[in-house]
Amino acid sequence: MMNQKLFSKDFTLVVVGQIISLFGNATIRFALPLYLLNLTGSSALYGTVTACAFIPSILLSPIGGIVADRVNKRNIMVILDFFTAAVILGFTMLMDGANIIVLLTAVLMLLYGIAGAYQPSVQASIPVLVSQDNFMAANSIINTISSFASLLGPVLGGVLYSAYGLKPVLWICIVCFILSAVMELFLRIPYRAQDSEGSMWKVVKKDFTESIAFIRKSKPVIGKTLLVICGINLFLAAMIMVALPYLITEVLNLGEEQANKLCGFAEGALAAGGLTGGICAGIFANKLSMKKAGNLVISCAICAFPMGGALFLFSSGMVNYIVISICCFFIMVFSTVFTVQMMSFIQRETPQNLIGKVIAVIFTISMCAQPLGNALYGVLFEICGGFEYMVVLFSGIVSLLIALSTRKIFLNFSAE
Repeated sequence: MMNQKLFSKDFTLVVVGQIISLFGNATIRFALPLYLLNLTGSSALYGTVTACAFIPSILLSPIGGIVADRVNKRNIMVILDFFTAAVILGFTMLMDGANIIVLLTAVLMLLYGIAGAYQPSVQASIPVLVSQDNFMAANSIINTISSFASLLGPVLGGVLYSAYGLKPVLWICIVCFILSAVMELFLRIPYRAQDSEGSMWKVVKKDFTESIAFIRKSKPVIGKTLLVICGINLFLAAMIMVALPYLITEVLNLGEEQANKLCGFAEGALAAGGLTGGICAGIFANKLSMKKAGNLVISCAICAFPMGGALFLFSSGMVNYIVISICCFFIMVFSTVFTVQMMSFIQRETPQNLIGKVIAVIFTISMCAQPLGNALYGVLFEICGGFEYMVVLFSGIVSLLIALSTRKIFLNFSAE
């Protein structure tokens, strides 16, 4: 039975647990790649390592969705938060004596894999903790929390990392995940066991096939939207992920200590955009039209052009930094409103017994393009040294063409 009010005790616990857990996640995902970039100065290596980190997330996300529908979601959250703390603790103990590139790659792969298995449980818990009328508001809150944590995580992580080094940041993250796990122990998420016939492999295959069939046949507009998201992830999101730390720390000549701090603030600008987008999605939930969702994707692509233009026109590192940060802020505003709209639609239209699996499939497919994009842009920035603006403009042009060519999908949204 669903709660009629939005902030029930259990949904509030989910919210607070997410604040703590996502703060730790944002901080560790900022600090470890930056540490690698400071050690090597190589955008190609940075892009390759972050690409590898996405692979376990892609593989484990559908499994996480299947498990989310068949196991108590609270138990999944608790176990994975404790496990994340253990992984970071292990890295802290081993980082001074092991091959740091191999160790860091392995740890990032583990962390992304855990996140891939974790998020379907959070998203699948929303429909059983709040009423359908509150889906948009609940998704807006979860996205806002994610953005708020991502805002504070890189900013504080950048300040602490530049002042004291990596280890204090690691210990803060360990404490965050332990606190989140302890808080989630008090959660009560309604759970009903599903029948499992045959071997575990048959169950996984059956659940995954059902999810794909639902996306392709029952709600084909979801499948079409996924293709758009994959294209934008490949050509725009991956460029931002690689360009932001690489340009600020290696290209703009801002000085290493200042660059590390400014990189944290730029990541914070991304998160602030997500926070603003989440708040806007909540405030204007009843006024947002699915038919105009394509305009949000177009707006994201357009924001890449001022970044490339500034790199071409201005030699000042600080001017370029400001333009890049502002553009990233608006990209996140538009993309977050779009994400909240899509997630609310999916939760509203998907049967309860499929919700976790369908969300996991969507996460998996949409993430597939990210590692390819990371590796691509790592190599492109290395090849185009001194002409980085060409890479950014290439990203903007291709993303805009994708957004414009697929606009009809969203214009026909309400009809489907």
